[in-house]
Amino acid sequence: MLADLEELVSCESYSADHAAVAASAEVVAEQGSRLLGARSETVTIGGVTHVRWTFGTPRILLLGHHDTVWPVGTLKTHPFSVQQGIARGPGVFDMKAGLVQMFHALATLPSLEGLCVLVTGDEEVGSDTSRALIEDTARACRATLVLEPSATGGALKTSRKGVSNYDLTVLGRAAHAGLEPENGINAATELAHHLLALQHITDTVTTRTGPGTTITPTVMSAGTTTNTVPARAELSIDARVATPAAQQAVDDLITALTPRHPEARLHIGGGPNRPPLDAGASRQLFALACDVATGLGLGPLRQAAVGGASDGNYTAGVGCPTLDGLGAVGDGAHADHEHVVTATMGPRAQLLAHLVGAML
Repeated sequence: MLADLEELVSCESYSADHAAVAASAEVVAEQGSRLLGARSETVTIGGVTHVRWTFGTPRILLLGHHDTVWPVGTLKTHPFSVQQGIARGPGVFDMKAGLVQMFHALATLPSLEGLCVLVTGDEEVGSDTSRALIEDTARACRATLVLEPSATGGALKTSRKGVSNYDLTVLGRAAHAGLEPENGINAATELAHHLLALQHITDTVTTRTGPGTTITPTVMSAGTTTNTVPARAELSIDARVATPAAQQAVDDLITALTPRHPEARLHIGGGPNRPPLDAGASRQLFALACDVATGLGLGPLRQAAVGGASDGNYTAGVGCPTLDGLGAVGDGAHADHEHVVTATMGPRAQLLAHLVGAML
């Protein structure tokens, strides 16, 4: 398993680099085909490469991704290593160890009939090209198991917040900041009003729909030179919600924003991306996983609700029961301390194999 993990991690797969993702897909396909005993299908959509195996008529979807947030070249500063039971490297936790565990788990089953294994190449950037592929497959299945990394301490993820993303652009009018600032329309000042409005929107949605909503201004820019009234300002917004009602309320309020300055213009793009993964979508599958873990002597399983989203949000959103976080145990997704506890890889693969076996 560690040799296979090194192979996947050593093939960098930054989401924005489609050539790197394509090369990674080849490695994933070769490794998976070797362990599953069947050739994969490569699905390229919008320049992004996804890998799929289908065994008969799918009833269970096993879902993962091979792209990472780490730019090509990260291996030079974060090389793959295993020391004192800890594996490190770009994407090792999120989520290449989950792929290795999945392939090795399925390799132990006497039959894969009724399974679809889908490994996408753009999960980290919103799954724009793979969303329809994921949802169409999930609609035809009775369950989805997601090999994303576990929550703290190995907990399975039974609830995820939904995600909405917005791009807010303010158009003002440039003017010399010293000679005639009064003739300009300051886009930065206009944007500041909307920054403050986001907190009011958060409070309003919380009052209407309950706790759990966060609206975070992320990337912001304005202006061109230090002596010019900014004619343009831009802001990216990340919104996380616990319920569909909250997601709709956020969308209604953000898209209703209007300029404060009568001559400024405001453009709002984006909207809901991933719907919330409600705990109800995971309840029966988590109970089954607990029974399987108990039978294997793996100890009691824990569950967690998390703010991050995954492709499991999409499968649950189309009504397919979904259990997430079945992948690696470790920490540091998207961070320099990303790592996997190697001693857990075998037991997690064993849990997955017996869980799938109990569902077939």
